[in-house]
Amino acid sequence: MRIFVTVKANAKEDRVEAIDKTHFRVSVKAPPAEGRANEAMIETLARYLKVPKSTLHLVSGHKSKHKIVEV
Repeated sequence: MRIFVTVKANAKEDRVEAIDKTHFRVSVKAPPAEGRANEAMIETLARYLKVPKSTLHLVSGHKSKHKIVEV
């Protein structure tokens, strides 16, 4: 299953907002440097979906705020 994520880096808190079943808005405290925001997004999304973070794979959007994640 593919999930479409919009990431907001440098946020006040880590949180996930579900827009619908496949679209999410994820806010993370981490800065968008050296992949830290991507790692934080994976951790936050895994916690929200209650799955191990090893089951989530970033398919596209490594340097964009719009990402596609495969579960």
